[in-house]
Amino acid sequence: MSLYLVPFLIIILASVFQGSFGLGMKYMAPLKWETWWVVHVSIAMVVFPLVWTYLSEPNFFEVFMAVFNDSNSQSAAYYAILFGFLWGIGGILFGVSVPYIGLSLTMGIVMGLAGTLGALIPFLSYENVLDLPQFPYVIFGLIVTIIGVVLTAKAGIDRDREVGSALKSDNISKGILIAVLCGALSSLLAVGHTKVNAETVVIAKEFGVNVKDASLIAWLIVFTGAFAMNLLYSLVLMIKANSWSNFKVSGSAKSYMWAIIAGLCWFAALGLYGQGAALLNEVSNSNLGNIVGWPMLLGLSLIVSNYWAYKSGEWKSAKGPFKTLMIGLVVLVIAAVILGYSNTL
Repeated sequence: MSLYLVPFLIIILASVFQGSFGLGMKYMAPLKWETWWVVHVSIAMVVFPLVWTYLSEPNFFEVFMAVFNDSNSQSAAYYAILFGFLWGIGGILFGVSVPYIGLSLTMGIVMGLAGTLGALIPFLSYENVLDLPQFPYVIFGLIVTIIGVVLTAKAGIDRDREVGSALKSDNISKGILIAVLCGALSSLLAVGHTKVNAETVVIAKEFGVNVKDASLIAWLIVFTGAFAMNLLYSLVLMIKANSWSNFKVSGSAKSYMWAIIAGLCWFAALGLYGQGAALLNEVSNSNLGNIVGWPMLLGLSLIVSNYWAYKSGEWKSAKGPFKTLMIGLVVLVIAAVILGYSNTL
């Protein structure tokens, strides 16, 4: 039993980082968004991943290049880069959607779609997937995850109404459409990693690299596209606003510190998730670690993010919606148990 418990504990720890990294965004000022974001993504997608991967496997670059040079894995690597780039677009759309429909509804739609599609798309590509004993449990677990996300989103919407920040009806349709597109694009981060990770593991074994470290190398491939998109968008904003001098604005030490902390937390979540998923594959014959781990990560991270919201007093004047939130969070825990059980079959 302990063999199954360890990878789940790792994914639970990953969800703590995933649900916490957004706290740093509250401390952007006096830096402008694009300035803060360049520092954040540089730490999250370049510096920390490279350092962690190097410390785990000093010869990682040989495996990295071998993935691109191998005829069987080339297409997966290029798709991973493309999907990382498209995920970056999804992140931008997230910020566009929030002013229209609010943070709670945006989070609900995006997390629900990203978690579900990020697991479902790779899962349905499995050969004879309908015949797998895990199939009904995975599908049921994803459905329960969606229900949990919907309940948490409803709680957030009801809370906003009670504190007097109701949405404008003429913006709802537009905002929901943007959020749906954001959720679909956001799922591609997991799709790209799942696909290229399978190929990277095969090649990594030839170099004597274990599967946990192979997952880190797979992330580096995905981030090639993801970082390019985020950096490009930030530079466009800098050019448009001519905000280059903002890097040297006085009193920004705290903002830089939080940009770094948020970056560390962001990749800590994905790095641990990848290693937890790799261990799930090792302790079972299903090879469904990424399929099971991804929706667990996003679902459980909602619990963590709402915990921080509760601590900051966001639910203080909304007892009714808070009860709905608690129900939603319990449902998410049940979904995680169902998905976890599916990997033991």
